[in-house]
Amino acid sequence: MKKDKLAIVRGGGDLATGVIYRLWKANFHVLCLETNYPLVVRRTVAVASAIFEEKIVIEDMCAVRVNSLAEWNDRRKIAVMIDEKGTSIKENRPSVVVDATMMKRFTGTSKEMAPLVLAIGPGFSAPEQVHGVIETKRGHYLGRLITKGSALPNTGIPGMEMGYTTQRLLRAPAEGYVKNLRNIGDHVEQGDLVAKIDDFEIRSNISGVLRGLIHPSVKVKEGLKIGDVDPRDIKEHCFTITDKALAVAGGVLEAILSLS
Repeated sequence: MKKDKLAIVRGGGDLATGVIYRLWKANFHVLCLETNYPLVVRRTVAVASAIFEEKIVIEDMCAVRVNSLAEWNDRRKIAVMIDEKGTSIKENRPSVVVDATMMKRFTGTSKEMAPLVLAIGPGFSAPEQVHGVIETKRGHYLGRLITKGSALPNTGIPGMEMGYTTQRLLRAPAEGYVKNLRNIGDHVEQGDLVAKIDDFEIRSNISGVLRGLIHPSVKVKEGLKIGDVDPRDIKEHCFTITDKALAVAGGVLEAILSLS
């Protein structure tokens, strides 16, 4: 494959993984840039998990951790590398850069990084900072390509499932390291003990399937989202890329085809 088929995605969370999956299916070589300790919750469908586990298989796609691009021997696998500042972007000259960090603020990703630079979610403006922005808020505009303006602002309230919004989330009651007592994919009842931080208990607010838990090696701050319970209670959903992630990824592919 030609060098101009290289795509670099900043961030390896569940939405970023939807983007990576679509790019991979479209025969791009994909390099994902992450931090030392990704704050990813939906670890079973996030390529960022390769930072912790060295390798992760999501559906039919394999992602592997590399310490340098010289280790990326099999280009049909997704490479995941620690590079929070994106210093490797300039030297590798990708055709596409996608900021999928979901930081909800400007992170320094700019149009000068590649012929096509995109960002998903709020925090960026097109065409001033990037060539295009992809809407990530559920609803009528999900997955839309925005070439003039920004995505809708972050409300801090997750999408509603079966009448639940913030009740679905598990948050850190204190600063420290999370000791997970249940596994992603487990069924939990309302009030069940899911995890601890020292002597602080973290219990589920609702009944459903435990869809996400932060990795125990990550030091968390009080109030940080560290887990997610899905009231639909479908275990298989914990191990497949979501409709939302794929809709956002569709917007990225539209941008590649229409703006390149």
